[in-house]
Amino acid sequence: MRLFHVFALCLIFVVHTACGQQQRGLPQDNFSRAHNGYSESQLKEVATSRVPISMVRNVRQDRNGNIWMAASWGGVFRYDGKSFTNLTYGKIEPHRFWDVLEDRHGNLWLASTDSGVYKYNGKTFQHFTTNEGLADNLVMSIYEDRDGNIWFGASRYDGKSFQNFTIKDGFPSNSIRLLLEDKIGKLWFGAQGEDMFVYDGKTFTVLKDKDGKAFNNVWSIIEDKKGNIWFGADGLWRYDGNTFTKVSQRDAYSIIEDKNGNIWTTGGVKPTGDWALSRYDAETLYNENPIVTEIISQRPALLGLLEATDGSIWFGSMLGVYRYDGNTITDFKSAAGQK
Repeated sequence: MRLFHVFALCLIFVVHTACGQQQRGLPQDNFSRAHNGYSESQLKEVATSRVPISMVRNVRQDRNGNIWMAASWGGVFRYDGKSFTNLTYGKIEPHRFWDVLEDRHGNLWLASTDSGVYKYNGKTFQHFTTNEGLADNLVMSIYEDRDGNIWFGASRYDGKSFQNFTIKDGFPSNSIRLLLEDKIGKLWFGAQGEDMFVYDGKTFTVLKDKDGKAFNNVWSIIEDKKGNIWFGADGLWRYDGNTFTKVSQRDAYSIIEDKNGNIWTTGGVKPTGDWALSRYDAETLYNENPIVTEIISQRPALLGLLEATDGSIWFGSMLGVYRYDGNTITDFKSAAGQK
């Protein structure tokens, strides 16, 4: 990927269908220090639990098959197939952890929205904040590009130093998340409460509909096996390189494609306001009305998604983490789930 210098902003009208509006009802942390109902006993319960019981925004799997969960105020948990281990308990004070990533060198990166990021090399933690050059101590996503750079919102880390990007560098926003580098090297960005845009190595394109309205507040973007781009913006959308198609009215906070080509999402369902784990059948994805199977719906919210190597689907929630094996949903905070 080319190094960024100074970019020219290019707002281009690119699509011919209705624009997604701002995704509604995005969940807030249920154990926020800023919340009036917060108590030390709640924090202690969350931090000392043997399994995640607070908000799990993202779920990942490392090269050894371990499942990792960023649990707000609870810490960062590892599941090795038999039991959970809290990596951070007693080593890092509780933070609002949002994301975790294993890089190509085997290091773990932990993102928080109140204390920057941590790097764990298997033995020790290294802490990065604005003092070390990070753009902001509020970090909601981590992404490793094909050159091995690690992105934390508007900050790119090359292993030695941070480079931070703003509208002064041509970015359409100061509040960005790199969500995807596609197969041809384009970078797809979401901006907090703002527009989705793509960088092709020369220009930025803010994606807009025929009325000039942008897709905004996009939290998840994936590229499927066929090269289509999927994202959520007041519904589930697919982009084939020329046309945007609204696949479903169901919101899509998190999106994955499984090994069989099915698309899975978590997100709100109108008009009930419930949040659902939904599977879109691969054989009908391009039909006018694809077959959607609702695996579970509930309140509060369902969040990050992962297909593990064994084919099971893991999903985070406001109250911990779940696993779906095709037949049964395991709630790990329940007594049965901890056996």
